[in-house]
Amino acid sequence: MMNTRYLVLAVLAAVSGCASVNEQPQYPLPTPAMQAIVDKDTSRHFGDAPADGGPMATDLSPALRAAAIDKALRKVADWQLARTMPHLDRIWTSSVLFSGFMAASEATGDPKYRDAMLAMANQFEWKLRTPYPNADDISVAQTYLELYERDPASARLGPTKTELDILINLKTLKPGDDRLPWWWCDALFMAPPVWAKMYKATGDRKYLDYVHDQWRKTYDLLYDQEDHLYARDASYIAKREPNGKKIFWSRGEGWVLGGLARTLDYIPENDPQKPFYVRQLREMSARIAGLQGKDGLWHAGLLDPGSYPLPEISGSALFVYGMAYGVNKGYLDAKVYRPVIERAWAGILKHVYADGRLGGIQQTGAEPAFYRPASSFNYGVGGYLLAAAELKKMVNGGKQ
Repeated sequence: MMNTRYLVLAVLAAVSGCASVNEQPQYPLPTPAMQAIVDKDTSRHFGDAPADGGPMATDLSPALRAAAIDKALRKVADWQLARTMPHLDRIWTSSVLFSGFMAASEATGDPKYRDAMLAMANQFEWKLRTPYPNADDISVAQTYLELYERDPASARLGPTKTELDILINLKTLKPGDDRLPWWWCDALFMAPPVWAKMYKATGDRKYLDYVHDQWRKTYDLLYDQEDHLYARDASYIAKREPNGKKIFWSRGEGWVLGGLARTLDYIPENDPQKPFYVRQLREMSARIAGLQGKDGLWHAGLLDPGSYPLPEISGSALFVYGMAYGVNKGYLDAKVYRPVIERAWAGILKHVYADGRLGGIQQTGAEPAFYRPASSFNYGVGGYLLAAAELKKMVNGGKQ
């Protein structure tokens, strides 16, 4: 059933792509159902997906040098910042971008990105989306807690702590919902860093113990011991791509790899659980590196790139972020992974437009889908900024 459904979607999209010579029929356009998601994302100011994004950037260098990375980071960050500030919200799509802006300030030394995030936090009074915020709805607290680290005023910590202290006593997602708190793999990027940062802020071990308990449950449910990748959620374990292979969504794997990078620093070296996370970083990185395309990038469906011919930039950027972090911390062998990272970064920069737009980002969803080359959404830019900041650390010997 799944194979037939995907094949039908691919054929319909390919046919629609041939309707006009201007539609570049070498890649499938979004189906009507996919386009409805694009339109909804655009209406909510997550980004947009024009048919023509204009000329590509010609002023960026893929060289792994600090100045070149800074230039590529600023070009995209400045374009996105201007589009973001009039439409602030606390949904996960924005919170990933906010984390990227914080990293951009740290990497460049330019306070404007962090100052914009301080304005955002003040606008929302440091509060979460409630009641019973799930992983997506607490993700904005990653930025709140990073700002708290710079200026530990109680007002910056209190609202998040109040919500976490309610959630910590729940055995399921929320009353009346028996799913795990982190029942989908994306949650491993959104939530664990918040709990780990709260552990650092308060010194209370219960927040870190919660991470260990919940991550292990999600791992046991979704991690494929053969492929060393995560199913997006339990409903995808038995599903298959058009080519008959398992469905492993690039951005979903990127969320996990990025989540590992954003959580590991908060786990003490003597914590007996730390090897559990390091092993996942190594296993996933090895598997993902082996799936890298000739252009240095990865496709929406990792095991079926033929059905999704366009490279997918949000997943690719998160892979660069996670692998560069692993190299910087000594968890990954630089001789093995630096060439992978270098090829990926060069490939990503080919999707930056002259005005700073970052293209090739799949719309929101839960599985591989079709999109236009100029498709740009804020969470993908967040991943790009995190990658650029970590790359700069890498060229500086692991230091900012």
